[in-house]
Amino acid sequence: MTHHNPLGTEKISKLLIRFSIPAIVGMLVSALYNIVDRIFIGNAADIGKNGLAGITIGFPLMLITLAMGVLFGIGGATLFSMRLGQKREQEAEQVLGNAFILLVLSGTVYMIFGQVFLEPLLKLFGASETVLPYSMDYMRIIFFGVVFQMLSMGLNHFIRADGSPKIAMYTMFLGAGTNIILDPLFIYVFKMGMGGAAWATIIAQGISAMWVVLYFFGKNSRMKFHLKNFVLSRSIVIKIMSLGLPGFLLQLAGSLLNTLLNRNLLMYGGDVAVSGMGVINSIQTLLLMPIIGLNQGVQPLISFNFGAEKYDRVKQAIKLAMIAATAIVTFGFIITRLFPRQLVSMFNQDPELLAFGDMAIYSWFLMLPVVGFQIIGANFFQAIGRSKSAMFLTLTRQIIFLIPAVLFFPQFWGIQGLLYAAPFADVLSTLLTGTFFFMIMKDLTHLHHNTSKEPIIETVIEV
Repeated sequence: MTHHNPLGTEKISKLLIRFSIPAIVGMLVSALYNIVDRIFIGNAADIGKNGLAGITIGFPLMLITLAMGVLFGIGGATLFSMRLGQKREQEAEQVLGNAFILLVLSGTVYMIFGQVFLEPLLKLFGASETVLPYSMDYMRIIFFGVVFQMLSMGLNHFIRADGSPKIAMYTMFLGAGTNIILDPLFIYVFKMGMGGAAWATIIAQGISAMWVVLYFFGKNSRMKFHLKNFVLSRSIVIKIMSLGLPGFLLQLAGSLLNTLLNRNLLMYGGDVAVSGMGVINSIQTLLLMPIIGLNQGVQPLISFNFGAEKYDRVKQAIKLAMIAATAIVTFGFIITRLFPRQLVSMFNQDPELLAFGDMAIYSWFLMLPVVGFQIIGANFFQAIGRSKSAMFLTLTRQIIFLIPAVLFFPQFWGIQGLLYAAPFADVLSTLLTGTFFFMIMKDLTHLHHNTSKEPIIETVIEV
């Protein structure tokens, strides 16, 4: 049965608002998972800044969970959108079923790995003797919820691509709302400390996972789960992983970056610097999650219309997304300039932490206004199936530019040099992304006017 999909016909600006606003709200709400944990933990008298440092040390492990969710979730949803644009709906349902199995299998393997090797991993990631017990208490429980987190996040991309952005937003509200209610109950009322924050998180993730799975069995979904599609197809798995690889590597790079960052923070600034960067990470998440949500909203628009060979609509969508992204990060930049101490004090009132936080916010976010263009521009290549270009551009900031700066700048300028590594990487990666992006725009214009529909430059993957 053929279903009408508005992605190929409705006005682009209307679609972008319809798909992106719920995604932006959803991502902001989703960001509250770890941020709420940090706020409640940082303000608990018996945990405080050591608890903040404990979560910060475990953050690279959580980014690996996110990486696998992106690999199979965004990779699968991109291929899913393209198949819908090509009116190959049976194949789209097969992609959905394969992605579900990949999320469950990889999540189970990672959960077992994390439970077995948790203590040596946390020490490798920079946990001091003081912080290690706090990090162990939190991450031991978090690993039990890995499968829930991956299903909730990964399948939510499919819900959005299926044409139900509001339901995808409700997924985020359901999970974060549950977490916000349970956190103070477990931490303050039941006196469960770090473990209480972790249990609140995985219970919330479990409820979200059940919600997204039931959606594809229910009447509201266009595409459905069918048992026959739960048998893995080698060709589909390869295509999903190829399209998800840029985002996957970006999150892995984030894990590596945070590991190196934590070790250098401990070396040049001690545990208070590790705690402080945990606060900076939380603020950065709040500032950049709207861009991630905007990117999630525009991805099905670009992928569907690219698959349907409507290249003028592809150009309209990416142009509007970039304008919106730049406006969002510029607003966030102004907030960091005007209220730095107020932002840090939400997490902890320790004078030493507040002083470090003031300095870190000013330095780390110095070039924030250009970041929106870089994120949207790099992910545009993924949305049109140009995986190699997308992989390169998404990794430029955190691998090619930021990690070397994090390693070498502190050797010359100490902790201040480490904090200025971020704006250095922001500028260079934006210039590089801009060069690639304007080249591909010229090719899209050529393709729009070319009746033979020649492939753009180099087809990286046959989708």
